[in-house]
Amino acid sequence: MIEELATTDAGEMVVNVGPQHPSTHGVLHLVITLRGETIRKVEPHLGYIHRSIEKMCESLSYRQFIYVTSRMDYLSSHINNHACALCVEKGLQVELPARAKVIRVLMDELTRLASHQLWWGAMAMDVGALTPFFHAFREREAINDIMEETCGARLTMNYMVPGGVMADLHPNFQKRVKDFIHLFRSKIDEYDELVTGNVIFRSRMEGVGRLSAADAISYGCTGPTARGSGVRCDIRKLAPYEIYDQLQFEEPLETGGDCFARYLVRMREMRQSLSIIEQLIDNIPQGDFQAKTKAVLKLPKGEFYSRVETARGEFGVYIISEGGMTPYRIKFRSPGFSNLSALDHMARGYKIGDLVAIMGTLDLVIPDIDR
Repeated sequence: MIEELATTDAGEMVVNVGPQHPSTHGVLHLVITLRGETIRKVEPHLGYIHRSIEKMCESLSYRQFIYVTSRMDYLSSHINNHACALCVEKGLQVELPARAKVIRVLMDELTRLASHQLWWGAMAMDVGALTPFFHAFREREAINDIMEETCGARLTMNYMVPGGVMADLHPNFQKRVKDFIHLFRSKIDEYDELVTGNVIFRSRMEGVGRLSAADAISYGCTGPTARGSGVRCDIRKLAPYEIYDQLQFEEPLETGGDCFARYLVRMREMRQSLSIIEQLIDNIPQGDFQAKTKAVLKLPKGEFYSRVETARGEFGVYIISEGGMTPYRIKFRSPGFSNLSALDHMARGYKIGDLVAIMGTLDLVIPDIDR
């Protein structure tokens, strides 16, 4: 819904985009000031699906609160749960079995691939190409089937637990992941052929929505949004967790700072995730998938913080414990909130038609912003 609000004395027009609009991929309300078709200001209005998740978590046990975070960035639910479990394990000083660590990383990277596939299809659709959306969901369905077989769910898996994972891998897991690797190796080349080199697509993306490295840092941007401006910020490299320091993979960087640079980063990230999965799928250690922990968990009094790299950037979990069965205070640092804060800066001076492309390369998931 785009609705005219007012025309100012200076000849500027103020319009609403949203709160429900196809290009916002969620309940996001933008108040846009235009002069003709040129954007002068973008003001996001948030909170339409705010559920007070942080406050809810403070009334839940250290086992229960983890799964509430699946409902924030639901396209990175495994990775969100992973961050929470890491924070609890830091407080308990639990050492994970090697098998649990490898399983967690495999699930994280499959999640990252599934998220980027959905983003790629939606990104192309936003700028006018409908066919790629169906291609993306074709491959993403293979990942969802793998997740469903082992975790029992396809979106909010609830698989990570303090000490490891809830259940061991399904006997078909290795075979199905290998089949997916073989399938996706050819399909990602198809993605490039279909969209990346397309003249119309590139004309919509190149030179649009520029964000310098200094501005990306200033706004607190992380993930592909910052890496598209040449900022190194991959938590898997800067502060490795689990077994990421034992793996060979690159942190894709582009220096263009425009929509196309952010697009290229995510396309290259899919290849890196595929490489990580290949390194691990034939090297899953035997042993326990979960460390021994008490039925009722109590963190010692103190403050604990963990952070991971989701499909959209840095996700942080901060817990203050008073020694009880529930957290005294929980705070989440979500990547989408910081990335959205740069939208006004990125959009000023561009056309209203460019706004959809800029938002698409931010890869916004609104519950991750509202919480």
